[in-house]
Amino acid sequence: MEFGLFFFANDTSGAGQTGKYDLIFQAARWADQNGMARLWVPERHFHSFGGLSPNPSVLAAALAGVTSRIQICAGSVVLPLHDPIRVAEEWSIVDNVSGGRVGLGIASGWVPNDFVISGHQDDFRNRKQVFRDRTETLRRLWRGEPHRVQNPLGEEVDVRVMPRPVQPELPIWITAAANPETFVEAGAMGANVLTHLLGQTVEDLAQKITAYRAARAAAGHPGRGLVTLMLHTLVGDDDDEVHDLARQPMMDYLGASFDLASKHLASVPFLKDPGKIDVTQLTPDLAEAALEASFEKYFYMGSLLGSYDKCLATVDHLAKLDVDEVACLVDFGVDPAVVMKGLENLNVLRKLANPEPLRAA
Repeated sequence: MEFGLFFFANDTSGAGQTGKYDLIFQAARWADQNGMARLWVPERHFHSFGGLSPNPSVLAAALAGVTSRIQICAGSVVLPLHDPIRVAEEWSIVDNVSGGRVGLGIASGWVPNDFVISGHQDDFRNRKQVFRDRTETLRRLWRGEPHRVQNPLGEEVDVRVMPRPVQPELPIWITAAANPETFVEAGAMGANVLTHLLGQTVEDLAQKITAYRAARAAAGHPGRGLVTLMLHTLVGDDDDEVHDLARQPMMDYLGASFDLASKHLASVPFLKDPGKIDVTQLTPDLAEAALEASFEKYFYMGSLLGSYDKCLATVDHLAKLDVDEVACLVDFGVDPAVVMKGLENLNVLRKLANPEPLRAA
């Protein structure tokens, strides 16, 4: 099992406040020196949830400058928001700055307000097809193939991305969760998968991973691909201690996620049981109860929150389900000093979970 760090903070800082990125850079340096496989940074717009990273290529370039070996990944670029030429150019720079350490998670997007960036209202309605088309264009551009476009003079011209990236092929993860067809599509494309447990259980995920591997093999792609699962993470000596440390920060964090979803969806799969919550009907007391229940669900059924024994059992179970990497979401509001101590504990867990040497990068 590989381990990475996923940064997706809820940014509650105000204008003029400094140090917003201190934990990210401190944790990134630590991860680079302690055997972690990847760093993951998101793309998020117009909301505090994930609000530190509206452009992951900028943050990734900065992380490339303070690390030397760890892979630096987007989790995920919302491809229908952007011209694939620009995506290829920006990440080619990061690939060069990092010495060939870029990986790109890509997604079709789901927040309507984000699509004001694309400049085309139809991009939201047709985002699935736009995503597929731009994914193939992005891959061709990365390989150095010409891309035919029309300039303002009405001339058909071929463009190629500069600078040329270090890696001849762009490592791609497709973001997938609730929809099994997305896993199958990722397999058929020969891409990796980035997933999470919002709206699905671990047992649901196991079936989707099986479908992903089968689709990849049927399409004739070499290798088995990588399945990366994002989990909220804080490892400690005692379950109760970690429960108390994580409870309120995690509830606040889930509340921010809930707020984002409630602005755009009539109902969200916030809890697997008892089904969907109609966010328009929630009173403050009911919302608090839902957050409490959601935290307990994550703590006991879908996280690396807890003692070594509890977390190691979770990792072993995920390995049996064919998960390749746990992307550990560590910046969900816990005090930074506690986070860094938790990373030391996470490294112990990584070694316990991998008694034989990790495969070479």
